[in-house]
Amino acid sequence: MKIREMQDEILRLKKENDICILAHSYQAHEIVEIADFTGDSYALSKLAATVPNKTVLMCGVRFMAETVKMLSPEKKVILSSPIAGCPMAEQMDKELISIAKEKYSDYTVVAYINTTAELKTVCDVCVTSSSAVKIVRALDSKNILFIPDCNLGAYIASQLPEKNIKLLNGGCPVHAAVTKKQALKAKELHPDAKLLVHPECRPEVTELADYIGSTSGIMEFAKASEDKEFIIGTENSIAEHLQYECPDKKFYVLTKSLICENMKSTTLADVLACVKGEGGEEIEMSDELIASARKCIDKMIELGG
Repeated sequence: MKIREMQDEILRLKKENDICILAHSYQAHEIVEIADFTGDSYALSKLAATVPNKTVLMCGVRFMAETVKMLSPEKKVILSSPIAGCPMAEQMDKELISIAKEKYSDYTVVAYINTTAELKTVCDVCVTSSSAVKIVRALDSKNILFIPDCNLGAYIASQLPEKNIKLLNGGCPVHAAVTKKQALKAKELHPDAKLLVHPECRPEVTELADYIGSTSGIMEFAKASEDKEFIIGTENSIAEHLQYECPDKKFYVLTKSLICENMKSTTLADVLACVKGEGGEEIEMSDELIASARKCIDKMIELGG
């Protein structure tokens, strides 16, 4: 079956079976094309709560599907690829952070949304990469324990010197692997291009950037900018998506290694199997876990996130 035939069959079956398809921006272009919504994880979760569909298919990674379930507990939520985890979300657990909370008892625990539902149960407030600075600034507490991404945490600290931000050693291994040398090489190869990077990159890389922001922020900046050339310092699929959306501009990947294997584990064939009712994994969470994990998300919403 050809790609277009598979896409047409997916579109037919999702309508027939009342399924809303969400695709994170790091998904392959052929998956983005058949999704009802594409974007960052939290934005997708909020959109899922507004649709009438009783079944939601998340083409992303596990913590994203968990967030959809937390915000829409009455819906059936399916993760397109059961093996699609997130190394950053899984590198810290509830026990570790509970110990850290005892050690830093006067600190507010701020969790990046890229964490498991279980870990969120012991955190005070959640943030996204786009809302992190705003939310942390709004907190009454001066002392902040930020988890798990130390690079995003370092970026927040650079923007909020009035806060005392404690970081643990964690983060996205894909973004953290990008080096200053690679960024300088990309700038040398494309001297007229603006460098747009995600705050999950190391400080030595973000210091070279013309723009630092979330995935959606990077895309919006590139689309709105009058500049014509850009080096994209986040998952390489973003350069591809932008090239489709802005054919009059040029987009370059910062490095060929900026690829999330977990995001790429979902294929168009997986999506087809899911809408047929033959694939994926249903996300099941107890009412107690949902209620406890949602507290830090509700706090983020309260603070304007």
